[in-house]
Amino acid sequence: MTGTQPKHGIIPWPPVIYVVAIILSVVLGMLYPLPWIGDIFGDILVGAGWVALFGVAALWVTAIRTMVRAKTTLNPNAEPDHLVTSGPFGITRNPMYLANTSLLIGVSFITGIAWFLLFAFLAAFATQKLAIEKEEKMLAAKFGKKYRDYAKRVRRWI
Repeated sequence: MTGTQPKHGIIPWPPVIYVVAIILSVVLGMLYPLPWIGDIFGDILVGAGWVALFGVAALWVTAIRTMVRAKTTLNPNAEPDHLVTSGPFGITRNPMYLANTSLLIGVSFITGIAWFLLFAFLAAFATQKLAIEKEEKMLAAKFGKKYRDYAKRVRRWI
């Protein structure tokens, strides 16, 4: 990389952010439980939560498989070798981060711990600010027009 191209940081922020969100959700759920609408929509929310978790598994597996087939890195701090635009990357530019956020939402629906839902959105926001925006600059610098065309065609999240 030259001095004009953005560089990745040392800390792999996305996994750290989501692990912290999970820990805080569990601890706050035990210490300060928030009201939940589970009494009214309990079975529907639990079902939706399981659907979300199956979606998480599908996103993780297909995204990892697509990246391995493209022979690019899975490390969020490493510079990718290739621009991946197929598979789940044809629907969202960040399927792994979307899966992590969906994981928190699904767990919230299943367990009734509202903190997971709150931290899902906070983790997504933090991931965007600490990782995604830097990744996008790096991808634009490395892949140029090809990345910019892809970014116009495929949404960042969903």
